[in-house]
Amino acid sequence: MPTILIVAEQQPDGKLRKATLHALAAAKQLADKSGAEVHAVALAKDAAPLAEELKAYAKVVHAASAATFEHYVAEAFAPAVAELAAALKADFVGAASTAQGKDLMPRVAAKLKAGMASDVMKFDGSGTDITFTRPMWAGNVIAEVKLSTPVKAFTVRTTEFAVPAKSGAGEVRAFAPKVDAAAVKTKFIDFKEVKSARPQLTEARIIVSGGRGTKGDFKDVDGLADELGAAVGASRAVCDAGWQPNDLQVGQTGKVVAPELYIAAGISGAIQHLAGMKGSKVIVAVNKDAEAPIFQVADYGIVADLFKVLPELKAAVHAAK
Repeated sequence: MPTILIVAEQQPDGKLRKATLHALAAAKQLADKSGAEVHAVALAKDAAPLAEELKAYAKVVHAASAATFEHYVAEAFAPAVAELAAALKADFVGAASTAQGKDLMPRVAAKLKAGMASDVMKFDGSGTDITFTRPMWAGNVIAEVKLSTPVKAFTVRTTEFAVPAKSGAGEVRAFAPKVDAAAVKTKFIDFKEVKSARPQLTEARIIVSGGRGTKGDFKDVDGLADELGAAVGASRAVCDAGWQPNDLQVGQTGKVVAPELYIAAGISGAIQHLAGMKGSKVIVAVNKDAEAPIFQVADYGIVADLFKVLPELKAAVHAAK
């Protein structure tokens, strides 16, 4: 039976990152096509809590607990994942298309001499003859890719795969990779987390984003977001201008999101931005320019001044409460 191995990712506080559940949903779709068994691997200082959560979504969870894995370092994680994949004779090895996944999986693929498809949106085919559907050129082209190597590596666009239902209790197996901590030349120094009372951008149900039309004044964007319990996003133009920090950027070169509601205020809708949010369930656009491209993907459009509309929306939401 073919085997799919998914690499789990933990947050700085040690909890399982939601993106991993989306990756496991992708693995379930791939398993349905290939007849494969889904395995997961958790690497952490104490992998037991992660494994306990993961076993509801995978047939087997491989838990590797070691001080070396307390913080993500590619030089330590990549050989460990490759070692397990080789031992399992895994046919597919994947992870979410997060910053960590994009950093880790090419290294794992190189160690396994595997072809790789990134940002996968869909799987087709049967057995190990699988076609990977992925975007190219800022989403202007959707490519169908086949990998000819025995092992196939991939990362998945999390917004394309809904979190799966728990499938039962899988088996947890201890895994002790032969990673020489002394040989790892890269060392974790520090992680400076941007703390916010708002939800994380990639995990929020609602996002209010501001663009160049805000002229750098995010007061009304922030106000509406706080009233809705939403995350705040921004276009690349806003971040490049220094009006908002880069970690709020939504788009091809920022974060890809798919919330239940996305409110775009003063965003024209360049293709690079649309590539990062067009998977949202409901899109509301507010822009003075009736010809702005954002209206082509919006479910609801308001042609008006955002500085007038956003306070009115905030007041309406407050009154509805």
